[in-house]
Amino acid sequence: MARVRLSVAKRREELLRAAIGQIEARGVAAVRIADVAAALGVSNALVLYHFSTKEQLVAAAFARAAEDDLARLRKLLGRRTTALRRLRSAVRWYAPTGQAKGWRLWIEGWAVALREPALREVARDLDLAWKAALTEVIAEGVAAREFHCPDPSGTALRLTALLDGLAVQLTSYGGTLSRTRAQAWVDEALARELSLSPETLSGRTRREPPAEPLAEGGVGPGARLRTRGQDTS
Repeated sequence: MARVRLSVAKRREELLRAAIGQIEARGVAAVRIADVAAALGVSNALVLYHFSTKEQLVAAAFARAAEDDLARLRKLLGRRTTALRRLRSAVRWYAPTGQAKGWRLWIEGWAVALREPALREVARDLDLAWKAALTEVIAEGVAAREFHCPDPSGTALRLTALLDGLAVQLTSYGGTLSRTRAQAWVDEALARELSLSPETLSGRTRREPPAEPLAEGGVGPGARLRTRGQDTS
């Protein structure tokens, strides 16, 4: 059967999704142009027509994964509920105990970013966007007097640093830390940053009506690359 001819945009999207899947399965260092082509049943030449080098393909794949993560984050933070509930939902989703990006993919990406400027820029921009989004919702909660936090940007930095570190422990060193304990640490850190007790934090979220669940989306880290091998709670 003849293969359907796709537009340039749709073909690139197909190639990026395939690249993400191959990176998750094989790792950045081992994945080849031929692997992506074989996954789609196309020629190496077709892949190289859209991405002239493996490095370009990998950087573009991570950029696409980052876009997926940020879209999901914006959806979480855009819900019509309290800032506290939106913040807690975002933190729990991002955490390696939740449904965030394929952490395995992002840990691979961080390592490669040390030597690849293009990938380093993607990882940095995603990190800054996450911190900015969390800072904004924390500031909203302070303004609404839902909690007290004198330094929203510092809190966002500390929370994401904790989550990234826990992701490495849970993903790279299986068995050293339970998901239950990691989630407890995340909840304790969030409560401490907002000057709330852990009991008050969880009690407030339980008294609120449940938010409408998000549909599954994203690549498939973070997110998407279900993304960062995907972690689930």
